[in-house]
Amino acid sequence: MKPIKIAPSIASADQSRLGWAVRTAARAGADLIHLDLEDGVFIPNITFGPSTVRALRPYSDLPFDVHVELVDPEPYLEELAQAGADIVSVHAEVCPYLFRTLRYIRSLGMRAGVAFNASTPLNSLPNVLDEIGVVHLMTADPDLADQSFLSAMLPKIREAAQMVGDRSIEIEVDGSINAGNARQVAEAGATVLVVGRAVWGAADPARAVSE
Repeated sequence: MKPIKIAPSIASADQSRLGWAVRTAARAGADLIHLDLEDGVFIPNITFGPSTVRALRPYSDLPFDVHVELVDPEPYLEELAQAGADIVSVHAEVCPYLFRTLRYIRSLGMRAGVAFNASTPLNSLPNVLDEIGVVHLMTADPDLADQSFLSAMLPKIREAAQMVGDRSIEIEVDGSINAGNARQVAEAGATVLVVGRAVWGAADPARAVSE
């Protein structure tokens, strides 16, 4: 089993204390800082943009892992690179020219990732394995009230792990990941666990990261 990395999702933290959240996650032993850019169109929520990434960059030296959940991601990629993003994952569902987009991300000096919603098959993944450093798998559907972990995604994680093989590609899972299902997804092949409410909804976020 590859080493497991923890990536607290800042979008689930107290929005008035984002700098505190980044520092808290870093001090708790997080491996990455996960930032969701959501436009209210591709996903039914609005979070923040590249300017927030830039504002938070001084709070930690950890890699900034940016999940771009936008209908049209390309216009924002250069600004994300300038803001200090290290990893950028775009959705296969909204990138008709996926090779071009992934190569553009790489040309800007960032690690490229391709993301798949829970119901989206991995048909395009084998074609782009040489272009990416991350496979980002949603393990819940977006919901403004609550999200439930979809155990049906475990076979999909295994499928992605089989496709990736021994390549240096992270398999990142995102959506209602917590201490109760972390072992399941890791055993299925996940190597990066995005954790949101499980950390920021806890009485002690630092302890939650450790757990």
